[in-house]
Amino acid sequence: MSTTTANQQIGRRIIVIGSSGCGKSTLGGAVAERLGIPFVELDALHWDAGWTPAPDELFHQRIRDVIAEDAWVLAGNYTGKQQHVSWPRADTIIWLDLSLATALRRSWLRSWRRWRTQEELWNGNRERMREHLALWDPDQSLLAYTARTHRRRREQFEAAMRDPRWSHITFVRLRSPDAVSRWFAELPSRPAEDGG
Repeated sequence: MSTTTANQQIGRRIIVIGSSGCGKSTLGGAVAERLGIPFVELDALHWDAGWTPAPDELFHQRIRDVIAEDAWVLAGNYTGKQQHVSWPRADTIIWLDLSLATALRRSWLRSWRRWRTQEELWNGNRERMREHLALWDPDQSLLAYTARTHRRRREQFEAAMRDPRWSHITFVRLRSPDAVSRWFAELPSRPAEDGG
């Protein structure tokens, strides 16, 4: 296990992790574009129409189809459901370890924007704002879920960085929006490799 700065070499099989609202998809898409490799959100593989989660076997197969390639960026956690599938193939984990206040603010603003614009998300799904306001129910409210899981997720990812199973992975831990911006600004672009 090692940590890195952007001017050091990162791999081409990258997973972006972090609490809800930390910007995993935004950064993941930007990294993929900079490196010229495919980008996939795990949410798009997990959620079927009507906010129905895909069966685990199908979810895993969708992930395997993506990571069979030589280069990709995945954004998302689903650690308990799929870490054993994607992490063994990853060579780089970018962890957006932002504060709870930042994660909550961003989650709220993102959900509000998506709801107001009726942005289509994955497989025809759209934000349902009323559920996010049910702050007493973390199974419905993304805000409540984020607040409940933020500390546990940090402990989980810190443990993963020390876990010998993931010693082949370079971890990039970014702890503030400024750190994310600086890291990305230093990330060199690379053309996609032929045949990969």
